Amino acid sequence: MPFLVVSILIQLALVVHIIKTRRNTSWVFIVLIFPLIGSLAYLIVELLPDWTGSRTARKAKRSIVKAINPERELREAIDQYAVANTAQNSMRLAELYLQHGNNFEAKQLYQRTLSGVHADDPELLLGLAKSHFGLREYDDALKCLDLLKEKHPDRTTPDGHLLYARALQEAGRIQDAMKEYESLVSYYPGPEPAYRYAMILKDRGDPERARALLEGVVKTAGRSGKHYNTLHKEWVTLARRETQG
Repeated sequence: MPFLVVSILIQLALVVHIIKTRRNTSWVFIVLIFPLIGSLAYLIVELLPDWTGSRTARKAKRSIVKAINPERELREAIDQYAVANTAQNSMRLAELYLQHGNNFEAKQLYQRTLSGVHADDPELLLGLAKSHFGLREYDDALKCLDLLKEKHPDRTTPDGHLLYARALQEAGRIQDAMKEYESLVSYYPGPEPAYRYAMILKDRGDPERARALLEGVVKTAGRSGKHYNTLHKEWVTLARRETQG
């Protein structure tokens, strides 16, 4: 009974705080409907960043807000773009479109922004390549990435390189894809290229090399910490399944 009373008092105090400080009124319903989780979320999202001002607190706030209202950031970006059609707002909105799987909208936005002083912007070109890939326009994705390498040879990234290898594979240029995957295996900070390369080798009748790559993935995971295994869970799990089969 005392716990129930304390819980109700905390809820009431938070509701009063929400109203007095003119926070988003949706918090009132969250706190009342989900007493424990809602109250904790409000403390972390709204109060903790104000108390600490730390980067970790701000990051926690963004994560929880995204979990509670995944469309909020996208709607805000759409509103900001409508008010000010700047390259920065355009880029942010296009990135969020990609995150939400809206590849067509992202593609149109990237294409409109790639003009003038931003005609060969590396981030825009990479974003456009991602949207083409998401739409299965693999040749167009490769054209964007080739232009990116031509204009900014020092701006290539592991993720961009992986996207290039995957686009080659999907476009049916398997030999070229194998060369890129082989290069990626030596430096990419994760097991995805090794797994994808191993699967190609297996399909092309080279099971020994494929197994060696997969066993390397499993060994690396065994030597690595929890963070690495959580981050790359999908590929580690697939590699283990292949080596145990």
